[in-house]
Amino acid sequence: MSATHPIVTVTGSSGAGTSFVKRAVEQIFARENLNAAIIEGDSFHKYDRMTMREKVAASKADACSRVLTHFSEHANEFGKLEELFAQYRKTGTGKRRYYIHSDEEAAELNARLGTDLKPGEFTPWEDIPEGTDVLFYEGLHGMVKRKDHGPAEGMHDVAQYVDLGIGVCPVVNIEWMQKIYRDTSERPYSVGQVRDVILERMEDYIEYVVPQFHRTHINFHRVPLVDTSDPFSTLKDEAALVPEPKNSLMVTHVRLKDVDLQAVCDKIPGAWLQTPETLVYNSEHMVLAMDLLMSPIIHNLVEKKRAALAQG
Repeated sequence: MSATHPIVTVTGSSGAGTSFVKRAVEQIFARENLNAAIIEGDSFHKYDRMTMREKVAASKADACSRVLTHFSEHANEFGKLEELFAQYRKTGTGKRRYYIHSDEEAAELNARLGTDLKPGEFTPWEDIPEGTDVLFYEGLHGMVKRKDHGPAEGMHDVAQYVDLGIGVCPVVNIEWMQKIYRDTSERPYSVGQVRDVILERMEDYIEYVVPQFHRTHINFHRVPLVDTSDPFSTLKDEAALVPEPKNSLMVTHVRLKDVDLQAVCDKIPGAWLQTPETLVYNSEHMVLAMDLLMSPIIHNLVEKKRAALAQG
């Protein structure tokens, strides 16, 4: 791991809640007065929105082909992501770009870059500014390790460069419910359409996303305490009702030996250690738990960086 150029990642599926964890980590960065190089996982997708739709349609038309999804290596630039992590770890620099999600993002990025790009397109690759304190990635593949089946066959190992890997992996019914709620409330999709996407992605979810969670250093696993047996309900009074935090438990597994999990447990109301490595508490205390767990880790990364720089 890098003493001078640390890398922190938040990894999880679409609908898992990685954006919530990302905001919590960014608050810790702000409190530590850290300048973070932010990397959005979807900026390393291989295709823009229109091209991806065409590729997905072609894969569906081929009876012998698996449906192409954003979880798959075939729809992502794993090599470029690994290259970025390797270069940042060594030099504190690297190439990044942005995927434009909305008209507001398009206006902001076009004004800065002098471009005329639309939602669903990528900005040009550009250098990460010098002088950042930490690289922070949030997306689908922050801990990915995959064999490359392309012309230059080899192994892409993004995870080897990560100093702190955080996994967000709720019980799958909650994950589905969160995705359904987001995609039907913020995007023009029906419950049935979102269900179809979930089913199409299932093989790639199992093959590409799930294996990352045994490489992370901390996993946040949300478990419902109310009935979520039918996450695809289309009944008006039941559709996409994501359990409130108070109606779920957070199972947090920690693989870092220098974390005093009992001390963290003692500071969270009602928490307990299920095993020496697994902390359980009501999900309404998740922000407190993240702060207690991650603030000392990030602080130590920064102190190591400063010590290394002081030594020349």
